[in-house]
Amino acid sequence: MGKPLIIAIDGPAASGKSTVARRVARALNCVFVNSGEMYRAFTWWTLKNDVDPTDTDAVIRLLNDTSFTCGHEELIGFVEVAGQRLSEEELKNDAVNSSVSAIAAIAEVRARLVAEQRAFANESSLVMEGRDIGTVVFPDTPWKFFIDAAPEIRAARRNAEGIGDSIEARDRADSMRKASPLKVADDAMVIDSSHLDIDEVVDIVVNAIRWENESVAS
Repeated sequence: MGKPLIIAIDGPAASGKSTVARRVARALNCVFVNSGEMYRAFTWWTLKNDVDPTDTDAVIRLLNDTSFTCGHEELIGFVEVAGQRLSEEELKNDAVNSSVSAIAAIAEVRARLVAEQRAFANESSLVMEGRDIGTVVFPDTPWKFFIDAAPEIRAARRNAEGIGDSIEARDRADSMRKASPLKVADDAMVIDSSHLDIDEVVDIVVNAIRWENESVAS
C-alpha cells in the first residue's frame, strides 16, 4: 500500500470503534492500538497507589514518577505501566471505569500519553482508536473516521459487556473536558453504527482507505 498508514478512529464509548479498529487493522496488516488502554492503565496505577483521581497535583506527581513501555505483539499494541502489563479484567474493573474520565481530563496526563501514542507511528502502519486521535494525536493523517451510535444503543452495548457506567455521564465528561475534548475532526468520515453490523462498518472504513490511498498514489 505504499507509505505507512496512520488511521485514526474516534468515537464515544460503546460506539463500536474498538472492534472496528481491530478488524480494520487486521484487514490492512497494521498495528492495532487502543489508546484508551493507556489511560486505563495509568488510572489503575493511580488507584493502586491510593491516589485520588480528582487530586490533580497528586496524579501529576505520580505521573512524573511512572514509566510507560509501549510496543506490539502480533500487530496488537500494548502498554506497560511501571513495568506491569495489565489484564483485561484489571483495565476494565468498576473502579477504573468510574475514574478513567477524571484521569483523562488532566492535561499533563494527556500530553504524556499522546507522546507515547505518537511513538507507535515511528515503527509501522497503525490503526489507533480513541477520542482525540484525529483531532490531537494525528491531526495530519488523511484517514480519519468517527464512529458513532445513538445513546440508547450504546448504553445497551455497554450493559451487554457487563460495564455499568453511565453513557450520559461519560459522554458529558469526555465532551466537556478542557484537554482534548471528544469531537469530530473537520475532515473525518462520520459513520453511524446504530443500525449497521460490525462487518458493514469495517467494509466502509477499509474501502474508503483503499480508495483514498490509490487516489493519493496515482
